Amino acid sequence: MNFEDAKSRLTTVRDLLRFAVSRFNQAELFFGHGTTNAFDEAAYLILHTLHLPLDRLEPFLDAHLLQEEVDSVVEILRRRVEERQPAPYLTHEAWLGDLRFYVDERVIVPRSFIAELLREQLQPWVEDPEAITSGLDMCTGSGCLAILMALTFPNTLIDAVDLSTDALDVARRNVADYGLEDQLSLIQSDLFTALEGRRYDLIVSNPPYVNAPSMQTLPEEYRREPVAALASGEDGLEHVHTILREAPKHLNKGGLLVVEIGHNRDALEEAFPELPFTWLEVSAGDEHVFLLTREQLA
Repeated sequence: MNFEDAKSRLTTVRDLLRFAVSRFNQAELFFGHGTTNAFDEAAYLILHTLHLPLDRLEPFLDAHLLQEEVDSVVEILRRRVEERQPAPYLTHEAWLGDLRFYVDERVIVPRSFIAELLREQLQPWVEDPEAITSGLDMCTGSGCLAILMALTFPNTLIDAVDLSTDALDVARRNVADYGLEDQLSLIQSDLFTALEGRRYDLIVSNPPYVNAPSMQTLPEEYRREPVAALASGEDGLEHVHTILREAPKHLNKGGLLVVEIGHNRDALEEAFPELPFTWLEVSAGDEHVFLLTREQLA
């Protein structure tokens, strides 16, 4: 059954869900922008399009839909298959835990293990959360980590930095959605170049970290995201090199640097054998996020 036939022959949520899962598997879509499999992605797109609660599929499975509702659902399913757009670009929303963020093609879809650590107030490395009064989110993209930092450390004034003015426009919308304009400043800068004289108690960064060979083999869905937000030189560490070199100038005494680097732990430790990286435990293990203090960096 093709997408046009589906509009005239399918009538219930259950019908559409079965059809979507079959089409997604047939098309060999890649999942990794909020879901991990065809069923969850199909359920999300259907519930979102029908303006139904995202966590309550079962009560609606046998609901008979209006024709315009069927048409809307089939259209978003068609775009997911034929355009290979990540689902968040189709719905213009992405989630980190229970926090919703606006997204579009100007930013990568929010996903960061640092979010898990911020929800725990970076314990035990931050002994007194109220003592964190200045923070920086480097390579902020949609602004999600900066917003989470602001909510986690309400006494903190935060700078959120990105080179892309398009990304900062998206971040500005999210900052306004959370009413954080007085706590969070957006700055256009090539890493630290526009931050002369600014110092922070906490710097977090989820910078570009995909190496050149991996960029050539990315699934098509990832190729829909901004290349500049993914690629970081031949070894994936170009941005991290600069962050490690410049961060000590921008950290207060006892300040912390927390950086996500994907699967580059071995390469990073080989490049900086003198640095005593602390690898933080997250849901995917202890190879993706490191912590260093200002004193260790210096």
